[in-house]
Amino acid sequence: MQKSTLLHLRFPFSFFLLPVYLFALSTSNSIDLTGATLTFILLHFFLYPASNGYNSFFDKDEESIGGLKNPPVVTKELYYTSLALDFIALVLGALFINLEFMLLLLAYGLASKAYSHPALRIKKFPILGWITAFFFQGYFTFLMAYVGINKVSLIETFEIQVQFPAILSSLLLGGSYPMTQIYQHKEDAKRGDNTISRKLGVLGTFHFTAVFFIIANAGFVIYFLEWFEISDLVLFQIALTPSLVYFALWYFKVRKDSSLANYQSTMRLNLLSSAMLNLFFLMQVLSS
Repeated sequence: MQKSTLLHLRFPFSFFLLPVYLFALSTSNSIDLTGATLTFILLHFFLYPASNGYNSFFDKDEESIGGLKNPPVVTKELYYTSLALDFIALVLGALFINLEFMLLLLAYGLASKAYSHPALRIKKFPILGWITAFFFQGYFTFLMAYVGINKVSLIETFEIQVQFPAILSSLLLGGSYPMTQIYQHKEDAKRGDNTISRKLGVLGTFHFTAVFFIIANAGFVIYFLEWFEISDLVLFQIALTPSLVYFALWYFKVRKDSSLANYQSTMRLNLLSSAMLNLFFLMQVLSS
């Protein structure tokens, strides 16, 4: 495998998507160890890298992208490798978990391809692109992870204790997703991709994220008070605090100089928020 292919698969970027899996794991009452392990592997080492690679192949970015400051030139090998990873995930999901999990993997893969393939290029449309990410990277991924972790049917997720955290996952992703595009306005403009962040503008992206965070946090307050202890809610707020402080300090700097809405600052925020959420949900799993 060429080095450029390996880099564009962006395996470390899966760390930023890990909170949804851990959230689903923390809500599971009867975890199937085989299902939980295989679901983790299939999502973070096959499905997500395949999506990253496929997106990179059609974007052909020349400037920084999520998890890759200096993206190398893409090759046809990246395209075929991303398809191969998708195929392996589907086969293993069907063989060792269940058919519904495999179909969920397939649906996620098709959505990610529609997002970047030039024939559809959902990424070009700010609202539709955001809705796609909002639904599939949050709500849909939570349910997919829950089905795989517990080896259950999708219909078994249609209860409030599962649906509510799935919705919360989308609320978290819905606010943070535009922030991942805030430094890419110039690159997106060259390709004609009118992302939600470009539509909102730099400061508008900050404001949008802040509003969604308030809504999501209110939802988590209800969630923890309804099904957990007040101590869990307090710990969750503590976990959010470093990211909030960083976000606020960064915001006031960007108000004075918009060029500070750059790749480095975005990745620091992503790393900080993901690390704290991963730590919190992992503690929830270990304490249950």
